[in-house]
Order: sequence, then structure tokens, then C-alpha cells
Amino acid sequence: MLALVKRSAGPGLELAVVPEPEIGINDVLIRVHKTGICGTDLHIESWDPWAAKTIRPPLVVGHEFVGEVVEVGSNVADFHPGDVVSGEGHVTCGVCRHCLAGRRHLCAHTVGLGVGRDGAFAEYVALPMTNIWHHWAGIDPEVAAIFDPFGNAVHTALAFPVLGEDVLITGAGPIGLMATAVVRHAGARYVVVSEPNPVRRAIAARMGATVTIDPRERDLGEVQRELGMVEGFDVALEMSGNPAAIRDALDNMAHGGSIAILGIPTEDISLDVNEIVFKLLTIRGIYGREMYETWYKMTVMVQSGLDITPAITHRFPFREFESAFAAARSGDAGKVIMDWIPRADG
Repeated sequence: MLALVKRSAGPGLELAVVPEPEIGINDVLIRVHKTGICGTDLHIESWDPWAAKTIRPPLVVGHEFVGEVVEVGSNVADFHPGDVVSGEGHVTCGVCRHCLAGRRHLCAHTVGLGVGRDGAFAEYVALPMTNIWHHWAGIDPEVAAIFDPFGNAVHTALAFPVLGEDVLITGAGPIGLMATAVVRHAGARYVVVSEPNPVRRAIAARMGATVTIDPRERDLGEVQRELGMVEGFDVALEMSGNPAAIRDALDNMAHGGSIAILGIPTEDISLDVNEIVFKLLTIRGIYGREMYETWYKMTVMVQSGLDITPAITHRFPFREFESAFAAARSGDAGKVIMDWIPRADG
């Protein structure tokens, strides 16, 4: 099969012919239809310090996908050829305390699809049956392809109650954009998005932001006064990993407010713990999705009218992967989709 491969330590990816994955008795083999490019994939492609420390080439990369079941192992009874599915990209151990208690998103022994095992930027991908999500009828295939990052957005956005609350979102990358639509759908009063990139601010406005600001040009206190907010934001979703954005969120929280942090800093960040203590703030780290409560919430929200499609801005055939990665890296894009189904015209 054809796959995007990190052949050796260093920048770049290669479209290469590799063996199709073999499946065991508990596995599912999927013909990939569409994939989404994630920030993790950009790290691996560029071979930054995180990738150099984490990735062991050769490796088929990618973890956001939708496809069709083509074969199942002998123990698999709930999935059948022809089913439209995506996969939870965190393959957990199944035997630790958290896994046995049904809290698999807390498993400390997680192996990432396209990070620690061959991934989904390929014509076929294999996963354990416990990692397969069978899409309900009517889900847009492009939305289905990005259920993984959509799940990050939902997990973060719903970490704390947002109904009737004033929400700050720092960072309008693809996940921040989707989170904007989620908190609006879930009944937030005001949704303020702080993002330096004007293209992404415009998309955030389309996805339900009350106000979008460039944090280099406008102060959040000014926004609060404009909206008639009395004390500060009730909930903040930190999506950027930027030290200044995290400090901005802390400075603008209401007493008793809550901050969910998904963005990953690339450097150590000093915080004023006194501010956290005296404002009685709750801070929660978010990683991945809850299996499979988040997947269920994503599906029913889409069925009830949530529209995240404005976050999808670019589409490429997989053979144009270099252009796809360039678009994703540019900053002037939301979610970038690659199509793995050959076109009729070749």
C-alpha cells in the first residue's frame, strides 16, 4: 500500500510503498478514505526536538481519519466490512487501574497512533476493536475524519459547565475554532476569542465568537467593559500553549473561575500562584478524549445542529501531501483534509 512514512531521523516525509498492516484476532483493518493533518504531524514532519525525542523511524504517521472496515479479526463481532468508522488514536493498555475502571483516557501506558505505532496516513490502517468508533448515519465524511481533534475540542470545552457563562478562548487554531462552536452550542453567554492571526479570527467569528481580538492590540479588560461583564471570565479554554496567553487568562478570570488547558507550551512558564489561590481558580489539564463519552457527545451535538465545517479550510489529494502540510503550517488555515480515495480521472 501507499503511505506517508518518516523513513529516518530528520525533516520531511516520504510517500512510499509499504506492507499492508496485518491484523490479529481482536483487530480491525480499515480502508482509509480521508485524513486530517494535526499539529503532532507537523512536529514529526519538521523533526523538531519533541519529534527527535519521541519518534522511532521508520513510522507511518497520522492519526485523524475516517474509513471503511474491510476485514475483522476472529474475535470481532461488533464491526463488519462496509462499516464507516474512525479510530480513537490512543491505544491503551487495558489492564491498569484506570483502564479497568473505565477511565481509559487516564491510562499512563498509552501508545499513540502515528506516534508509537504505524498510523493512518496510508491506504489501510489497523487498530484494536476497542479503539473503533462506528459513525452514526448522516455524519459528514469530512467531519468524521476529524473526530479526533473535534474530541479534543469537546473534551476541553465541556470540562466545566458553560451554560450561561462568559467564556474566554485563547488560541484559534483548528481545535480552538471547534471549541468556539461547541461552547456557543452549549449555551455560553459571551464567547471571546483571543488570536493574533486575522484569518483565524474571521473563522472564529463565523463559528460563534461574540468578540475576537488580537491580543497584541487590544486588552481583555477593555472587552469585558464593552460587554458589560462585572468581574471576569467564568471559564477559560487555553488552546495556544503561549505563556502570555495563559497569564492573560489568569489575569482576567472571575473569582471561582475555571481554566481548562489543552495547549502545550514549548518552554517553562512561571505563574503567579497567589492569583490562583486568592481567586479560588480551578485549573484542569486536558489530553485527548474521554473514551467514549466524548465521542458520543460529538455525535449527538452534530445531530442536534452543531456545525464545525467552517473550521475545515483546505482539501488535497494525498499525493499532494507537501502542499497540504505547507497549508497546515502556514497559520492561514483551519483544518486541512487529505483524500485517500483515488479519483476517477486518476
